[in-house]
Amino acid sequence: MSKVQYPVENNTNNKHTKSKQRVADHGEVFTGEREVNAMLDLVKQETERIESRFLEPACGNGNFLAEILRRKLAVVKARYGKNAPDYERYAVIAVTSIYGVELLYDNTDECRKRLFDIFNNEYTANCKKEANDETREAVRYILSHNILCGDALTMKTATGEPIIFAEWSAVNSNMLKRRDFRLDLMLVEDNATQNEEQLSFPLLPIREFAPIHYRRVQEHG
Repeated sequence: MSKVQYPVENNTNNKHTKSKQRVADHGEVFTGEREVNAMLDLVKQETERIESRFLEPACGNGNFLAEILRRKLAVVKARYGKNAPDYERYAVIAVTSIYGVELLYDNTDECRKRLFDIFNNEYTANCKKEANDETREAVRYILSHNILCGDALTMKTATGEPIIFAEWSAVNSNMLKRRDFRLDLMLVEDNATQNEEQLSFPLLPIREFAPIHYRRVQEHG
């Protein structure tokens, strides 16, 4: 899986906390909208590259990821807004590039829904009658594999299993190929690369699937 960008800090909409109890129990403090945009502007070029991957290791309900998706979809609209099939395909690719890990179930669900709503609002507005539920279900499926409930420090899910992310790679015009990778092994490879060391083995996916039309990725099960 190719290298990803790492935004930092937990986040929420315009509030810095949901409750004092959550701060006490989980250290949950969110980053405000102004700070989110200022930090993302430091990597502005990457946020506007449709296929550039981002991983938020403490994503809350998605302030960083939501803004990244908005920026990517703005680029998709500028380039492909006059062609509904192209807009749809590249908008899906934009969604596939966004990843998050969140400790709390409610934030995880909120983040997935928030990202879907951003996609769906833009998709429906741009593609109008050509917008379809098959694509919407594909995006929901992608988000269910890209936004996970777990602990980025232990690199395990809420059920204690290793965090596994799906890499979605565009193949030909309308096909996506999915390969699944363990986060802990990805970071081992990334650290070795940063230290200018060579691994004795290539990073291999734990699963991979045959290419499939992007509207039908949910058929992988």
